[in-house]
Amino acid sequence: MENILTRLPEHADNMSIALVSSSFSPLILLQEDLTIIAASKSFCDAFDIDCVGVTGKKLADLGQGEWDVRQLNALLQATVAGNAAIDVYEMDLKRPDQPTLHLLINAHTLDYFEAESIRVVLAITDVTLQRRADKVRDDLVREKQLLLHEIQHRVANSLQIIASVLLQSARKVQSTETREHLRDAHNRVMSIAMLQKHLSSTSVDNVDLPTYFHDLCGSIGASMIGDPARLLLTTDVDDSVVDPDTSVSLGLIVTELVINALKHAFPGRMQKGTIKVGYKSNGNAWTLVVADDGIGMAKDEEDRKPGLGTGIVEALAGQLEAVVVITDQAPGTQVSIVKS
Repeated sequence: MENILTRLPEHADNMSIALVSSSFSPLILLQEDLTIIAASKSFCDAFDIDCVGVTGKKLADLGQGEWDVRQLNALLQATVAGNAAIDVYEMDLKRPDQPTLHLLINAHTLDYFEAESIRVVLAITDVTLQRRADKVRDDLVREKQLLLHEIQHRVANSLQIIASVLLQSARKVQSTETREHLRDAHNRVMSIAMLQKHLSSTSVDNVDLPTYFHDLCGSIGASMIGDPARLLLTTDVDDSVVDPDTSVSLGLIVTELVINALKHAFPGRMQKGTIKVGYKSNGNAWTLVVADDGIGMAKDEEDRKPGLGTGIVEALAGQLEAVVVITDQAPGTQVSIVKS
């Protein structure tokens, strides 16, 4: 039994050498002093190392000294001492007159029963092409983000110009009905311009709703509320984050409902009131509320007929797979967009 046990480390070494030498992946088998016991042909081919005479050399002596990396040596020594195991160590292999390679290193000790010698297997993966492709992709993403922000900014400016033209036209026409239609068109174009301007200053990955709604309502109030002491527009939004497409739909809904409240809920110039915009979410379910304490819903059925704004809100809610619920608050009106 003792003879068999004393031969186990030698047999294990022979097996390890055979496995390393025949590996299709770059592998090195090291002694505890970091002397090379065996290296796979794939390692020699990948890193332009002459396989003849590799055995017995120190890892740091390979090639023209490019493997003599202080941090790698320190980590390998810690691995031999049992103080570390290199799962993933990234390093740049800088070779004279050759392209720098980006490598992933994995190193672990081998346990040979009661063997006194320690063996370390070093696996090397060349991820240079992958990193290069990742950089190209990241550069393209950044370039697209810059272009998107620039386009959004230009669209917002163009929409503001169109809105200004509509407002000037509304002031010139004699027909009250035409003037109202032009002003409605002006308000809607301005709302889209405000959305575009806000999105141009935010990430394309997600939109923080508290800031988004606060800024949006601030813009609406600044452009449509002549006397902030008379009408107050507030927001109460949880810390939800949504994608840009969803934020645009929610922003358009808020704009339509706030404009509608400003237009119909407070007809008297001296009447004071508040419009509240709220948003709460619970997982995939959420509720958007725009409520006012104005005159409430019209009593006449003819006046309750849905207009263009209502149609826009319902269409946008449908895109979000939500339903529109209108409640007479007495006083005031509350419109809820609910996704369950």
